[in-house]
Amino acid sequence: MKVSEKTKNSTLGKVLHYIRRYMALLIFSILLAALTVVLTLYLPVLIGQAIDCIVAPGAVNFGAISPILLRGIVVIAVTAVAQWIMNICNNKITYHVIRDIRADAFRKIQSLPLKYIDSHPYGDIVSRVIADADQFAEGLLMGFSQFFTGVLTILGTLVFMLTINVWITLVVVVITPLSLFVAKYIASKTHAMFQLQSETRGEQTAFIDEMVNNQKVVQAFNHTQANMETFDEINARLEKCSLRAIFFSSITNPATRFVNNIVYAGVALTGAFVAVQGLLSIGSLSAFLSYATQYTKPFNEISSVVTELQNAMACAARLFELIEEEPQTSDAGLPDLPKAEGNVSLEHVYFSYIPSQKLIEDLNLTVRPGQRIAIVGPTGCGKTTLINLLMRFYDPNDGCIRVDGQNIREITRHSLRANYGMVLQDTWLKAGTIRENITMGRPDATDEEVIAAAKAAHSHSFIKRLPNGYDTVIGEEGGSLSQGQKQLLCITRIMLCLPPMLILDEATSSIDTRTEIRIQKAFAKLMKGRTSFIVAHRLSTIREADTILVMKDGKIIEQGNHDSLMALNGFYATLYNSQFSA
Repeated sequence: MKVSEKTKNSTLGKVLHYIRRYMALLIFSILLAALTVVLTLYLPVLIGQAIDCIVAPGAVNFGAISPILLRGIVVIAVTAVAQWIMNICNNKITYHVIRDIRADAFRKIQSLPLKYIDSHPYGDIVSRVIADADQFAEGLLMGFSQFFTGVLTILGTLVFMLTINVWITLVVVVITPLSLFVAKYIASKTHAMFQLQSETRGEQTAFIDEMVNNQKVVQAFNHTQANMETFDEINARLEKCSLRAIFFSSITNPATRFVNNIVYAGVALTGAFVAVQGLLSIGSLSAFLSYATQYTKPFNEISSVVTELQNAMACAARLFELIEEEPQTSDAGLPDLPKAEGNVSLEHVYFSYIPSQKLIEDLNLTVRPGQRIAIVGPTGCGKTTLINLLMRFYDPNDGCIRVDGQNIREITRHSLRANYGMVLQDTWLKAGTIRENITMGRPDATDEEVIAAAKAAHSHSFIKRLPNGYDTVIGEEGGSLSQGQKQLLCITRIMLCLPPMLILDEATSSIDTRTEIRIQKAFAKLMKGRTSFIVAHRLSTIREADTILVMKDGKIIEQGNHDSLMALNGFYATLYNSQFSA
């Protein structure tokens, strides 16, 4: 529990840090809340005065009542306007704070190392930025709308009640704190429940996201029933923890209302005795009963706010946990890599995703400008990992990688990656036009350059058949385009950028054989004079490579061109022959 309290205090401090940016609006909102409270509490005084003007049936002082009623109408109108402006201020503060937190969260996602993204479900990250932020906004808005007004109402009613009768005020003050103790006790129990609810909601979002994105595979392997069972299990846990959290939080309001009704009864009984003795007018007693109701009402509201804030703080804690994740090492102040010549060297490189599971050990490699380096080997040998290291998506645990003699840790990531053109087996297209997807690396490219790149990549013909050609809008991940068409668009991007170094990771895996032959010819032109790294499982596609690296268990076990490796009759020869055996 101590850890929980420490976490809550820490989260509250971070929230206040964001609110501090809108201090002027906050102060103005508090002033309006004070004005609203004063006017609201002044209204029972006017009503009491009006009641005292009614002496008996047929004996009503209309001359005195009229100005009192007029003042009452003005007070109600000013109160309504002040509350309206106060709500506008509160909404502005709340949604500006949520906007800032969401922006910081999204900015952090852009700077997080890939190992964090790879090790966390995408749906959970999305749930933090969307669902948790929304839940936090609701709690924060309720806090602004009711907390300040409630506290000021309590203080104001105390002052007004003391001016009417001290002894009746003491009855109210002595009994009312019981509701605070009840609310505090319940709030202390609900924080952990709301935290569990938020985490389970994130787990459910992650599962739904995974299943929707892979629905074809799910249906192809008849996994729908198993998915339903998994979803039902997560859904049942979410239902259970949500019901517990809501049940305990919903006890607060009835419990505090019970205490408040005791207060009201105590005031009515005590006030009646005092009025009978002639020490209090009927109008004053009416005002006092009104104050007793207004004094206890904020305790109900504040107790509701406290339970909502427990949920909001639990959601905020998950957001801040994301925002405060360790970003990738900064390269601010490092020099840019100019247009590379293509010298690449790996010197005693060690790397593993999990420290206990060794992957790449003491890898050494020297690549000269213009060389075509093919990387082959069985699944899990480290081919894609080597690409991740070259692009600096991950940093080696030991050793260094140099481009043109410069350690890639000592240059900016942006300039390093700008010197590579990359086509992966997994395509990625954003929602937008065909042209926007092609020009992602060169937004300033002319239409002629885009068309020339598309023709070189053999994508121009299918693009022209689309409804609006290059202006055709496609959805996320390519919409209705085939896998082969999506891959051709990714190849077109590279043809447009013409970087000095290339990385092709199964770049033609989804393309038909005839198109692949034409693409290979286009790649041959593109690779001429450019350092190229080619990952391929179909070994027939890399026979023309200058050097073939054969990897196994994170090590280069054979190295040479196709003919020399076949003559060696080693592991490469076994792999190659296995693809052409009967």
